Amino acid sequence: MKTKLLFTLALLTCITTSIAQDNCSKFYPMNEGVSMEYTNYNKKGKVEGVSSYKVVEAINNGNVTNATMAIDLKDNKGKDAYSTTYNLTCTGNMVTLDYESLLPSEMMEQYGDMDIEISGNDIEIPNDLSVGQKLNDANVAMKISMSGINMNMTVDMTNRNVEKKESISTPAGTYDCYVLYSENRSKMMMANQVYPSRVWLAEGVGMVKQETYKKNGDLMSSTLLTAHSK
Repeated sequence: MKTKLLFTLALLTCITTSIAQDNCSKFYPMNEGVSMEYTNYNKKGKVEGVSSYKVVEAINNGNVTNATMAIDLKDNKGKDAYSTTYNLTCTGNMVTLDYESLLPSEMMEQYGDMDIEISGNDIEIPNDLSVGQKLNDANVAMKISMSGINMNMTVDMTNRNVEKKESISTPAGTYDCYVLYSENRSKMMMANQVYPSRVWLAEGVGMVKQETYKKNGDLMSSTLLTAHSK
């Protein structure tokens, strides 16, 4: 369960920085059928899997856009490893993501007989990013009760800021990006770990690159945009 929720957190950053609407954000022109492909690498640069993202529905209602994205992950052998859908909301100058929609349906089915409580604060990506800008923290908390025993897990995304601008090249093209930094702290039972992260975000495209590090700054994993179709 911990592995699935942490994997969901990794997807979270990709999703939130990849979805927006023409009339509410400049970072991704959302239309049904738009798709992205991201290749995931380990710390040595070896391919660990490929994630496919596709906007399957976008509904406009006044100044609010509700979107659904389907995500499929294949492992390094091309076998299906994970699939889910996410619901997002774009309003005015902000894209937000509902944390409850991040929990994989198969996980909820597995623990369907248990009492589960979920709470949190959405990740926000504003329209007017600038170098040095501080962004709001985000978090999700999950409490599971089983046979009178409570198990708690929290994930906090803190110290979010726009670190710099940088041009980056990938197999999908060359992009001028904002670099967003954050520290992701996960706590489950007595385990408490911190994973700093950077996301390269391009206007009109979304996430181009992501790197996750150990607390000491050593690279743990990375994700790169390898295909993009409007």
